[in-house]
Amino acid sequence: MNNNAHDEERKRVRNSPIQIKLPLFIALALAAGVLIGANTFAPSSTNPQDTAKSYLKFRDILSYIDRDYVDTVDVEQLTDYAITEMLEKLDPHTSYIPAKDMAMARSYLEGDFEGIGVEFNIFNDTIYVVTPLSGGPSEEAGLLAGDKIINVNGETVAGTGITNEGVFKRLRGKKGSEVKLGIMRGDNEKLLPFTIKRDKIPTVSVDVSYMVNDKTGYIKVSRFSANTFEEFKQALTGLKKKGMTQLVLDLRGNPGGYMDHATRMADEFLSGNKLLVYTDGKGTRYDSKTFARTKGDFENGPLVILLDEGSASASEIVAGAIQDNDRGLIVGRRSFGKGLVQMPIPLNDGSELRLTISRYYTPSGRSIQKSYTKGTDEYEKDMLNRLERGEFFHPDSSLFVDSLKFKTSRGRVVYGGGGIMPDVFVPQDTSEFSEYLSQLYSKGVLREFALSYYKANQNQLEKMSLAQFRKSFDVTDKMLQDVVKLATRHDVKYDAAQFARSKNIIRNNLKAFLARSVYGNEGFYPVLHETDDEFQAAMKQFGKAQKLAKGGV
Repeated sequence: MNNNAHDEERKRVRNSPIQIKLPLFIALALAAGVLIGANTFAPSSTNPQDTAKSYLKFRDILSYIDRDYVDTVDVEQLTDYAITEMLEKLDPHTSYIPAKDMAMARSYLEGDFEGIGVEFNIFNDTIYVVTPLSGGPSEEAGLLAGDKIINVNGETVAGTGITNEGVFKRLRGKKGSEVKLGIMRGDNEKLLPFTIKRDKIPTVSVDVSYMVNDKTGYIKVSRFSANTFEEFKQALTGLKKKGMTQLVLDLRGNPGGYMDHATRMADEFLSGNKLLVYTDGKGTRYDSKTFARTKGDFENGPLVILLDEGSASASEIVAGAIQDNDRGLIVGRRSFGKGLVQMPIPLNDGSELRLTISRYYTPSGRSIQKSYTKGTDEYEKDMLNRLERGEFFHPDSSLFVDSLKFKTSRGRVVYGGGGIMPDVFVPQDTSEFSEYLSQLYSKGVLREFALSYYKANQNQLEKMSLAQFRKSFDVTDKMLQDVVKLATRHDVKYDAAQFARSKNIIRNNLKAFLARSVYGNEGFYPVLHETDDEFQAAMKQFGKAQKLAKGGV
């Protein structure tokens, strides 16, 4: 790879959605455990004198500041800062969440929430409705894909730098409460008023399941939340009814979540009472072993799991259980390496401490957690460090050493070192990547164009079946020229060489986004997979997966 491509890839990794979202999501990846009370101070039983002395010292200092410091201070804010700084001396995943941030933090793992029911994106500092969720209050009220939300309850939200968190804050709320929206639709300059009554909105963590061909099923799981296993089970059952005999389970970019949903998913693939995962903490209080315990729906057919550097926590538990028990093949790249178990501890003021209490280990004894001995800053640069070492393009040879060598149930050699190492490595293909393409992504140009094109050609598009669309619809040169014009309006400077380099990706992504507008994710993913190297590699591994399923190595 040349130096320019290397620099562009570095920028892409630094600014990629996965990289941006991981710190928040990973901090939320919890073990399915108990909540313990924290209503009164009690010294540690292992070091009671030092903890009591330190507690009194902190209390005294805070009292002196509050009473005697020359300027007025916000004591609560000061305390939150001190706690956060203290926890940074521990590990990267022990965290403190102030009371004001708890609702947002919990929403990522909730099975559902209460709101108006829209999928949205922020383009050019404006909230666009991607789609009103089926059966939700926004669909019932008449909101349409492509509508722009200009104001909420009289407050202007367009052109104000609003964030996703700001949208959640304004649109979510208690069931039965109302929100007034000012909507701009098409070229109509006059705002359309909508009053929408909030309701309970189900969220999904299984993004899509579909039959790739007459025997191959595909399921993509984006996180492990409160409803994940039930969604997965329904998808698995549905594919089996359609004749599935082999499966691709896609856990790429899945940052994890609830441990019990991960182990129940793994149990669907493993027979008998095989070990799935175990934890080891200080002493034995938080030590545990989890075994397969039910007859699964897919214990015998060939299985391939897709992983990448964005797959963490619960995703790694599933992949580790499958790999160490020789049940299926792991395809892709080394996973994130999040193997620390957090216990949520509610505090008096509504805030929460998420304290690391143990480590996850795969059945062969591998610790999932990557090293954090060099500090939080270096830990957070891990993806960039992997890029520097070239690990996105070939396996990291430093991890293939005897001290990190383990064996699966049938004697296959696997390696530790943090994260799950794939059985079949698939390098990132950056040959068609460019800075111009990166700008199209970051400015939302491709998705915005697809929405506009769909609205203008909706009747014609909806007459086509998905099979017809995939076979006969072409992204024309005229459409690409219009994309360039739209990009220019979004201050993306045209570069002919970079555009030519990324032209195939742009065509594929535009077609995929159009398919999503017409057919939902059942259209989006099959089109996207046509140029997905990792997916295509997975489809070639069923021979090896079949051998494993039948007891070979």
